[in-house]
Amino acid sequence: MSQIVLYPLRFEPIYQYRLWGGRRLADLFSAPLPGNGPIGEAWILSDRDDHASRVANGPLKGQNITQLMEQSREQLLGKLAQRFRRFPLLLKFLDAHEMLSVQVHPADSQSGLLPAGESGKTEAWVVVEAGAKSRIYAGLKPGTTREVLQRALANGSVADDLASFVPKAGDAVFTPAGTVHALGGDVVVFEIQENSDVTFRLYDWDHVDAKTGHLRALQVDQALACIDFVDGEAGLVMPLVEATTPVGRESLFHCKQFRLWRLRGQSPFTVGAAGVARVLVCIEGAGQVEHDGATYAVGKGDVWLLPAVVGACAFRPSGVVSLLEIALPE
Repeated sequence: MSQIVLYPLRFEPIYQYRLWGGRRLADLFSAPLPGNGPIGEAWILSDRDDHASRVANGPLKGQNITQLMEQSREQLLGKLAQRFRRFPLLLKFLDAHEMLSVQVHPADSQSGLLPAGESGKTEAWVVVEAGAKSRIYAGLKPGTTREVLQRALANGSVADDLASFVPKAGDAVFTPAGTVHALGGDVVVFEIQENSDVTFRLYDWDHVDAKTGHLRALQVDQALACIDFVDGEAGLVMPLVEATTPVGRESLFHCKQFRLWRLRGQSPFTVGAAGVARVLVCIEGAGQVEHDGATYAVGKGDVWLLPAVVGACAFRPSGVVSLLEIALPE
């Protein structure tokens, strides 16, 4: 595999059962969802030992991202190749039909709360679909101390101490590590996060898992230990417009863990950058990426990894298209 020069790579989604999930992710993907139960998450780019994304196109079809990182890391990551052993981001779509648990993730610096080999978990959401009953909780209301939150846990009024709003399609929400958060009520979001699967549940709305017949376990002590009670950065983000032609380009998130832009338009434009990897996620519409004389069809719900050796490419929309473009931390 190391002899193959990398090209734009599309990955197959990995579907995850979640008791709070629904079936609305079927609207994002061309293939039907598996089974008939609730699908809460589709992991669209994952370099996890238990769930490694597989290439869906070209000579490398069937290979997974872990193998690519092991054997072609220089081609894949360019100048960042020596920095990362694993692909540093985990990308998902979430369908929260019911409410997710009220939860929190530790920071990279909180090593005592991290299992061996795990990082912290800063994440962010871009809302794809939302309705009148949708709700996003992100951060604590002013004046909520550890003691206030503990009393709320005891009497079941945690939601009263959380900052919240009714989301709409296109909203961008930043939830850095240490932020108490939840979402639900038929909301579909794209999620970008550090490559970590560490979650501490603070409160779970008395959900009973239909598969076990039991309440899910909570990790209250760990959650309280990693909450940032200042919580100044969390919540709704105002997009920063960087360009209006040939495509509307907005910066949504720019932190040390990742950078993400939203691109929307119908005229040809450039994606990717020389010497670094970029990821494209198609939220709406369709088009094609052009590279080295070949074209790669991009449809709604697709995730494409542009390896560092690919560099900048032309993107030609088929009508109005909305893409997310993601850069790795430098």
